[in-house]
Amino acid sequence: MERKLEKFFYDDNIVKMFIMATLFWGGAAFLVGLIIALQLAYWPLNLNLDFLTFSRLRPLHTNAAIFAFAGNAIFAGIYHSSQRLLKTRLFSDFLTKLHFWGWQTIILAALITLPLGFTQGKEYAELEWPIDLMITIIWVVFAVNFFGTIARRREQHLYVAIWFYIATIVTVAMLHVVNSIEIPVSFLQSYPVYAGVQDALVQWWYGHNAVAFFLTTPFLGLMYYYIPKAVNRPIYSYRLSIVHFWALVFIYIWAGPHHLLYTALPEWSQTLGMIFSVMLWAPSWGGMINGLLTLRGAWHLLRTEPIVQFLIAAVTFYGMATFEGPLLSIKSVSALGHYTDWIIGHVHGGALGWNGFLAFGMIYYLVPRLWGADGMYSKKLMSYHLWIALTGILLYYISMVSAGITQGLMWRAISPTGQMTYPDFVQTVNAIRPLYWVRVFGGLLFITGYFIGIYNIWKTIAMGKKVSPVEQQAYALTFKDDSNENAHRKLEGLGTVFTVLVLVSVIVGSVIEILPTLSIHKHLPQDEQILPYTALEQLGRDVYVTEGCYVCHSQMIRTYTPDVIRFGPSSTIAESMYDHPFQWGSKRTGPDLARVGGKYPDLWHYRHMVDPRSMNNQSIMPAYGWLETKKADFYSLRKKLSVLRTLGVPYTDEQVSQADIWAEKQAEEVAAQLEKDGAPAGLKDKKIVALIAYLQCLGKKAKTGTDTSKWNNFPFKKVAGGEQ
Repeated sequence: MERKLEKFFYDDNIVKMFIMATLFWGGAAFLVGLIIALQLAYWPLNLNLDFLTFSRLRPLHTNAAIFAFAGNAIFAGIYHSSQRLLKTRLFSDFLTKLHFWGWQTIILAALITLPLGFTQGKEYAELEWPIDLMITIIWVVFAVNFFGTIARRREQHLYVAIWFYIATIVTVAMLHVVNSIEIPVSFLQSYPVYAGVQDALVQWWYGHNAVAFFLTTPFLGLMYYYIPKAVNRPIYSYRLSIVHFWALVFIYIWAGPHHLLYTALPEWSQTLGMIFSVMLWAPSWGGMINGLLTLRGAWHLLRTEPIVQFLIAAVTFYGMATFEGPLLSIKSVSALGHYTDWIIGHVHGGALGWNGFLAFGMIYYLVPRLWGADGMYSKKLMSYHLWIALTGILLYYISMVSAGITQGLMWRAISPTGQMTYPDFVQTVNAIRPLYWVRVFGGLLFITGYFIGIYNIWKTIAMGKKVSPVEQQAYALTFKDDSNENAHRKLEGLGTVFTVLVLVSVIVGSVIEILPTLSIHKHLPQDEQILPYTALEQLGRDVYVTEGCYVCHSQMIRTYTPDVIRFGPSSTIAESMYDHPFQWGSKRTGPDLARVGGKYPDLWHYRHMVDPRSMNNQSIMPAYGWLETKKADFYSLRKKLSVLRTLGVPYTDEQVSQADIWAEKQAEEVAAQLEKDGAPAGLKDKKIVALIAYLQCLGKKAKTGTDTSKWNNFPFKKVAGGEQ
């Protein structure tokens, strides 16, 4: 049969657009990261402004780093490499542009809403329901464009990079949709359908695998394409790439529960997550070896080519991160490291070293080619960027691991009499504050390297020549006789079958882990029944979520002896059964709050929120002065409680219909007591009163026979002419 030679042009304009977006949003993410690092080292930099405080900016930083910087880099690399690997132009120019502008709109929406306090309060999934919907639509646009490109390909076999892109697209879609099932309360507020332990498991199934399938698999695909291109060598081992891919895709999806060791999550789920996390060592290091050994016969390039240095440094950081991750998932190690800054160091070693260096290496490879320059403007500046940024990463990582281990050891230190050696939580904070300044310096060095890179790229683009699209030629796809090929080689020619197998691989572990937990609250013993929050307490809980308190405080006392001695009895499954969303937290910059209710009087909480230094002059907590001036929205409670009742919280018709009256009555009593104790008058309709009511109920909602709190069973009465 005669094969037809076809002519076409690649679409490189979209690649250039995504590269520019990567560089722009990367700078924003890095600068916000530096600001919040400074705020932890020097608390006055919170400026007593709600939209600039640490707890509002930290989610903005993580979302910008993951979805704006890394996301745009992924799209640039996928669109560039896929066209060349599949020997075809992208499926649709319209969808390509819609994808680009839609994604930038999502980023802009996050930039506006997160500092204003519109958040779901779930890490890496803070964005509210309209933005979640936008993400779903744009991801579908991306998927249609990508799979449409595969369908019109001129190359029969799918190269290994394409495998990783397929895994990214189908798995991220599943993760986002399942974790983002929520019921709207208003235009920018919703409650997730999951509660407590269910929400915790689904969230960290999503959170861990967002790292796996947004920050790992697509970058591995880029590694498999750009390292061979940069060194002009084939990938080291085709067989190893097969083992690496399928083992990674199948095993990774099970590992999420290792974020919840020693918590109220069922023990079988914790153990399963730990086992699969340890198993990840093998495929992860297989991928690292495959990347590094691609340099065989070309090791001299490590001395002469900064692009190769960036790419190999990235793979090395990948190896370090994928060694440390399984290590931290071992229970005995997690007992020391969880909730500490060690985790922060671990995450940034991967994000800056693996994702950041691979993105910059890829960009340095692409910029001269796309903008018609004869190489980068300055190799010396590329080397400066590499070594300054590398020094910054190492300072950041070493300081945070040191801080984390210090925290873990101080938290667990117990005297011979069985008492905590460091009973005041702030003692630990003060011990590591110098290391926060080291982190700031490390971050500053990384950003300095970034700006050197920006200057180098700008000069390269300026000296480039206008590049006209180059006509490409390739034969139309005709499926060849593959009877002599191995099974996997045949599979690479079957795009649909390959995609279905990937989807099945990630669904299996997801279903086995998640489904048993979805009905867990229905089987709790009668003696573990919990009262729902009062209307005012729920309003205060929403304030707690809005202010991002979960980024510094946990609400989960682990089944770990030092935790129990310090904070009280370990948390149970029942205690969070009405929490939409859960607020267990993942970092303790401040103490756990699961049993803070009744520990301090209302006035203490008032003063602590308005001026934390008035209660402890060594505190680094931001002041939340606006809470005593901003009004609480009592009327919204009718809709909120109605939605929560739909989700299974046992509110009565009367409690829902008169939720605002219920809350106002309790607020009047709290405000009156505050005024009596010395606080200003006129606080009854302010957010701080609602927040105090919420904090005072934590650990106090267990139903013990006859409830003694009148606010849990407020005696509503209907009267002629209205309600009271």
